[in-house]
Amino acid sequence: MIRFQGFRKQFGAHVAVHDLDLDVRRGEVLALLGPNGSGKTTSLKAAAGLIRPTSGDVLVGDPGRPSSATASREFLSYLPQRVSFPESLTGREALEFYRGLRGTAASRVPEVLRMAALNGAAERAVGTYSGGMVQRLGLAVALLPDAPVLLLDEPTAALDPDGLSSFYAVVERHTHEGRTVLFSSHQLGDVERLADRFAVLVEGRLVSVLSQREIHDELASRGSMRVRLDGCSEELLRAVHARTPGAAWTGDELVVPGPPAIRPIVIDVIRTAGVEIRGLTSEDGRLDVWYRDLVGERP
Repeated sequence: MIRFQGFRKQFGAHVAVHDLDLDVRRGEVLALLGPNGSGKTTSLKAAAGLIRPTSGDVLVGDPGRPSSATASREFLSYLPQRVSFPESLTGREALEFYRGLRGTAASRVPEVLRMAALNGAAERAVGTYSGGMVQRLGLAVALLPDAPVLLLDEPTAALDPDGLSSFYAVVERHTHEGRTVLFSSHQLGDVERLADRFAVLVEGRLVSVLSQREIHDELASRGSMRVRLDGCSEELLRAVHARTPGAAWTGDELVVPGPPAIRPIVIDVIRTAGVEIRGLTSEDGRLDVWYRDLVGERP
């Protein structure tokens, strides 16, 4: 539904995105992750047809048309990173204005107000809105057209828990209807909750594209098991090291890093040695730690 083919965008001497090849499939949710300045917003603007590639193509629809083509706009709706509205207008008036621009039915206004959880504030002036409420209004505007593709730039940045819940419901409804969602985020919880895949950009380059299954497997491999024992002899530790060299004895616990498959093997080694197990816990690796490793950052 969206295809970046060797997409490159250069502003003067600065290359914002380097030769990006990425397909966003029909009906999937794909998240763009990366540090500030990594090219996420530039890529979304290119998909929305707001900027033209320096080289390469960004195609939308099936068959694909250049995103900058007028015919492509009927496929898209876009929420920018920063939204603003005339402060004297009410939320409903702002929606009516954009409804007229997009040529959507009047019945869409109360519907998107409900989806964005703005019903109670529709008759208030935008100037009285909090940052999170302005963000909800921006989401409502993006939802006005019945577009197959939704492009969202940092959509949850200012949302409170109620706003997040409404946003999650919107995305889940869109994917249930077979629509495509491409969004950027710094919130790893959004990715875990919503994305079928995520693409990581660093300094304008695509460094990884991963599915939820691949994420799960990677985090599992980074997990560990802690086994509480009365003691750990050198002989037992050598036997465990033969199966998993990274195991270590700390205090009264044997810490065994690695994937879940190694854990029952270590338990068998301990039982064979005749050592009583006093307690056992296990955990997967943390997504935030892995993400920092992936983008080359350190705590």
